[in-house]
Amino acid sequence: MKLQDPKLLVQPAPLLKQPLTTAKAMGDVAFALAPATLAGVWFFGLGALLIVSAGIAGAVLTEWVFSPSGQRRAKLLDGSGLITGLLLGLSLPPGLPLWMAFLGGVVSIGLGKLIWGGLGYNLFNPALVGRAFLLATFPVAMTTWNAHTGDFFAVQASILAAPFLQATYDGMSAATPLGTMKFEGQSTPLWDLVIGKTSGCIGETSGLLLVLGGIYLVLRRDLDWRIPTSILLSVAAFSLVLFLIDPAGYPDPLFSLFSGGLLLGAIYMATDPVTSPITPKGAWIFGVGVGLLVVLIRVFGGFPEGVMYAILLMNAATPLIDRYTQPRVFGKGIKTP
Repeated sequence: MKLQDPKLLVQPAPLLKQPLTTAKAMGDVAFALAPATLAGVWFFGLGALLIVSAGIAGAVLTEWVFSPSGQRRAKLLDGSGLITGLLLGLSLPPGLPLWMAFLGGVVSIGLGKLIWGGLGYNLFNPALVGRAFLLATFPVAMTTWNAHTGDFFAVQASILAAPFLQATYDGMSAATPLGTMKFEGQSTPLWDLVIGKTSGCIGETSGLLLVLGGIYLVLRRDLDWRIPTSILLSVAAFSLVLFLIDPAGYPDPLFSLFSGGLLLGAIYMATDPVTSPITPKGAWIFGVGVGLLVVLIRVFGGFPEGVMYAILLMNAATPLIDRYTQPRVFGKGIKTP
């Protein structure tokens, strides 16, 4: 009698196949960010597209170089390197030299991801690690905001500056809404913040498109809705308290929500499943912490913006939050007669 091939295949749990993969999730994020990315390119011109592309190139190339030869294709196809470079590029000024954007992509993957062990092991959001590196290394370039020239094909001279040579920014600087509010006490019309008619980073120009992209990700279940909700609610609540105390000295809640990189950070960076808490209670604690830190840094700190530092600080607290918000183990702690 000839033995037949076994019909029963024994495998370790979990036995249910998860339809959501890393590649699908990254694809959804790219799709959600596409409108805001196109808006940033439209408002700031061809140079913005080059900067975003340089950030993506630095991230993807670093991912490819430092991946094992047999895994390079799989590493690139999961899309995590592309999304990291895209988020980095959207968080950069529209006049940043291309070589700096490329270097930021290299640091984002190298120091923000690979050095921790690769995808799923990093403690901090990789894109924010790259941005923090650039801000610490090139503070002038990272805090120089270019005014919109109106010519889509005009590329600022600073963008094409040679590596490690001083870039020229004369006659191109413009104040951001947060900078104007903090140092001059002048607010920006809400509608300008909503549609993106302001100076700032490439991806933070249109609050409306960022929110629509976030709603898409929530419907697709690609992110935990508790995190952006708690961040935005806490920023609104803390800003409202300060505004009621001194309306002339502090911004109103709507200005706080739509200005700067809050929406970009709250929806697309703070929700990184690797660097944010995994428990529902932890997600609320994480979001409130980010929101509180954003308001404190913006109002009382030396920088007009605090989203990056707030998320990175709470990333560091995520393991502790997860530890103390774990649900009770089934069957443990039940008293028996």
